[in-house]
Amino acid sequence: MQKKTFSLQKVIVAVYALLSFSVFACGKEEQNYVPKPKGYNRISLPSHKFQKLTEVHPYTFEFSKWAKVLPDTFSIAQKDWLFIQYPQFAANIQLTYKPLMKDQNRLKEYINDSYKLAGKHQIRASSIQESKILTRSGRTVTLFKIEGDVPSPYQFYTTDSTNHFLRGAIYFPVATKNDSLRPVIDYIQKDMLQLLNTLNWR
Repeated sequence: MQKKTFSLQKVIVAVYALLSFSVFACGKEEQNYVPKPKGYNRISLPSHKFQKLTEVHPYTFEFSKWAKVLPDTFSIAQKDWLFIQYPQFAANIQLTYKPLMKDQNRLKEYINDSYKLAGKHQIRASSIQESKILTRSGRTVTLFKIEGDVPSPYQFYTTDSTNHFLRGAIYFPVATKNDSLRPVIDYIQKDMLQLLNTLNWR
């Protein structure tokens, strides 16, 4: 009888040890588990290289060698309106040019239109920041940085106040979360600044 009791005690001890080890192992595994952060597909960005606009327009500038210059296809487009298209990113910089002909009423109208077009994104924008920048050639540019999931993260206009008025916008036709597009937005924004820094009127 004493031998059976001893054997039973050994079995109980072994089972208890096995259960304790299992609980310890599970607890250790759970403690070390760290959820992986949500990530996005890596976007390959080429180096910045530029070329001069060769087409005849009332302006000249430099634009990316990886982009194509195409005529604006909107129904209201005028002959000097352009798309600087980035096929790799499904994005473009849209340029709309309007002559002033020394008409200050036209100037006020075009400036007001620029503010209205930027303001249209208020519904989805988390913020719209306006700033003035001075280009290398001494031109003043009014820049709108539009934060949030909007199709146009940057818009701008510049003018000589007498003859020329140029408005531009970085535009993504396909709605996408802008945090995932941030590298592309920053890349095209640098191209936009190069365009503005090399802009000259004809």
